[in-house]
This record gives sequence, structure tokens and C-alpha cells, in this order.
Amino acid sequence: MAPAAARRRHASAEKTRPSVFWFLAGIVVPLTGLIAKIEIEGGENLPEDGPYILAPNHHSEIDPVIVAVAVWRLGRAPRFMAKDSLFRVPVLGWALRVTGMIPVGRGGAASAAKQALETAGHLAEKRAGVIVYPEGTLTRDPDLWPMRGKTGAARLALAGDIPLIPMAQWGTQGILPRYGKLSLWPLRKRVRVLIGPPVDLSGFEDRALHPAAQQEATGRVMDDIAGLLGELRGETPPAVRWNPGAHGQNETGRLE
Repeated sequence: MAPAAARRRHASAEKTRPSVFWFLAGIVVPLTGLIAKIEIEGGENLPEDGPYILAPNHHSEIDPVIVAVAVWRLGRAPRFMAKDSLFRVPVLGWALRVTGMIPVGRGGAASAAKQALETAGHLAEKRAGVIVYPEGTLTRDPDLWPMRGKTGAARLALAGDIPLIPMAQWGTQGILPRYGKLSLWPLRKRVRVLIGPPVDLSGFEDRALHPAAQQEATGRVMDDIAGLLGELRGETPPAVRWNPGAHGQNETGRLE
């Protein structure tokens, strides 16, 4: 049974207004319900209206589907950040644009700062939210704890004074293990989702674009995510987060 806070929520205009999300949800939500029993806690921490940045942990390739369904069930339209190169791919680029996904490109510090300000302005104007994986990829931690984060989510939150919402989910590794094979049986495997209150970013107002402040804010959100995951697992997160570079791995997890 869904938590009471989640049952009382009102769907936002972005969900109730006819859109391509209706079509996608009509397919994805029932199919996901066959393979995963998603239990959501802390849904009241996701704003019912207005911009937000949702920062989940990431340990399975199926995580984005679970996160998207959870966000939809809470009354919001799930949007992700996607590499700008994908928007130039035929058909896929069209799909990304019509669903309101947000392009992100590579560049230096100046380019990243400009892009953060533009994206934050877009979210505020559209009163929309976006899902950003602060780790940037699947965790390399052997025990599936969140690893060292990147500054993208925090930078975006600081640039637009947008709530940064930590989220942890646990159970997807039983459906699709990291770099493993899909396991559909038994059906409706339990997946727990826990959403925390906005990360405390007070004290960063005067240095939002400073790299050191963005690193510190990233540390805070990763601490919150790890804490939420610890609650779901009934374990204490490691004191030091996994650093792929320190273990001779690149961003793909392969040894360099």
C-alpha cells in the first residue's frame, strides 16, 4: 500500500495536461508494475509544483525506469538530463525533445556555468523538474554504495536556487544486476524508494558559481543519498566514498 502522503498528493498540471507522457506512461507503468513492486516513502518531499532537481543513486541499468515511474506516480512528469549529441540522432532526438528532456554538453568551466544558468532558467520558466544522477554513471563501489559525485546537480541547483532533492532506491539489482542479465522471475520484485528533504544549501548564496562551493554542495547531496540508502539497507554507509580514479578505473568502470 502506498504511503498516505503519496496517496493525498495532487497531480501537477504537467501530468494532467495531455502530452506524450500519457502515451508513454500507458505502456511503461503497467509493464514496470509486472516486474517491480515499487514502494515509495518520503513522497511528500518531492514538490507538487514548481522546479526541482531530483538526485538518485545509481546501481542498475534499469534505475531510470524505476525512478521515472516513481516520479510519475507522485504526480510529476519525469525528465532527465541527456547528452546533447543524442538530440541529433534521428527519431531518438525527436523523442527527447517532445518529452522535454534537457540537453547537456561538454565544455570548460565557463561553458558549464552558462549552461547551468540557462537550464535553471528553463526549469523555473516551465515550473518543471529534472532528474540528475550526481554520480554520472553506475556506481563502481563493490557493495553498491554511492561513489564520489560530480558537481552537475549541485551546480544546477545553486545557479537557480532550485530545491535539490536526494533520493535512494534499493532492489533494482535483483531485477537487473550491474552489468548483469535481466531477471524477471519471480515477478514484482520489491523495490523501495526513499525521497529525502531538500539538501541544505544555505551559505552558498554568494559563491554559487565557485568550484569549491559546488564541490562542497555535491558532498552534501552525496552524504544525504548515502544516508537514505543506509536506511533502506539497514546498514551504515562507508565513511569514504568510492573513487574510481583512485582505483585505476575510468568513467566506464574499466581499468586504465
